[in-house]
Amino acid sequence: MQRAAEEQLIVELVQGIRQRHPRMGGRKLHHELQKPMAALGISRGRDAFFDLLRARNLLVPTKRSRRRTTHAGLWRCPNLLTDLTVTRVHQVWVGDITYITTEDGFVYLALLTDLFSRFIVGFDLSSSLAVEGCARALEQAIAQANGADLNGLIHHSDHGVQYTAWPYRERLRELEMLSSMGEVGNCYENALAERVNGILKCEYGLDDLFIDKEQTQQAVQEAVWLYNYERPHLALNYGKPAEIYFGK
Repeated sequence: MQRAAEEQLIVELVQGIRQRHPRMGGRKLHHELQKPMAALGISRGRDAFFDLLRARNLLVPTKRSRRRTTHAGLWRCPNLLTDLTVTRVHQVWVGDITYITTEDGFVYLALLTDLFSRFIVGFDLSSSLAVEGCARALEQAIAQANGADLNGLIHHSDHGVQYTAWPYRERLRELEMLSSMGEVGNCYENALAERVNGILKCEYGLDDLFIDKEQTQQAVQEAVWLYNYERPHLALNYGKPAEIYFGK
């Protein structure tokens, strides 16, 4: 009876987190619930925790979807991340674009993420794949940096026409940022950006069908905030991006 009661409490704790993070995986849940379970006098190892999630149908199934959002531009530059050790914030920003489906058609989410902290420093939702969406995300990232020295920061992306366009490259040059790009057609050379896109879609529902751009904008803002401030990352030793980015 006691074990059944404890398992029900664990399920309720899991459901509480899943209300805000509907697709948070088992390892992160187990880490996040250590203190709440200890406060209730409950102890469960990872295997037992996963067994409980499996028995209650609470494991998260894998979701995969992809639409082409990158058309290579003519301008080329080297990959500056090869053999680079990233040791601090504002050393590397990675950019990418993904699509979101609405009843009115597709909208496009441009993202810039700090490689060291995994913090999304800039984002923009646009009705087209024109360069202006990426440019707005860049300006937001600059404002987010709040006066930090961005001289020499590496801006890494794919070879999409948005990033190879002259106005975008000129803005990076003005800021004395360094352009870096992976091999054309090789998404693995921009793996973190692809990973962030996947998390926002698969864990925070941005792969759903939305009514219009306005509803999508609200969902994007909430997803980015939850990702930045509440989602633990295995690569950050279960830290949250905002904790690393702001040094808290």
